[in-house]
Amino acid sequence: MSNRRRLERILRSKFREAGRQVGAAKHAYDTARQATAADLDVDDDGKVRIVCRRYAEKRAVDLDRGSRPDCFDPDHQDCVGCVEDIREGRIQTWGQGEDGDSG
Repeated sequence: MSNRRRLERILRSKFREAGRQVGAAKHAYDTARQATAADLDVDDDGKVRIVCRRYAEKRAVDLDRGSRPDCFDPDHQDCVGCVEDIREGRIQTWGQGEDGDSG
């Protein structure tokens, strides 16, 4: 393999890796911004700490731009109620140092 091809392959690989890192950073920023807007606790990974109404368990989740957790099911009343609670700032959360189920 020529040096030029090797260099091109290395550069493509590095650009892809950088693109993934930028995407992950944007996602973490959006989640943290949503959590801050809703005044919710976040963990070190930028995930919101909530207590799931549907399964009554602690979860660390991402929020989308609509303040919906990534586990949201629009057809389930508990999930709809959870989103309403997040938007109203009355969702039950759990603090740092408490064990939680991530899901």
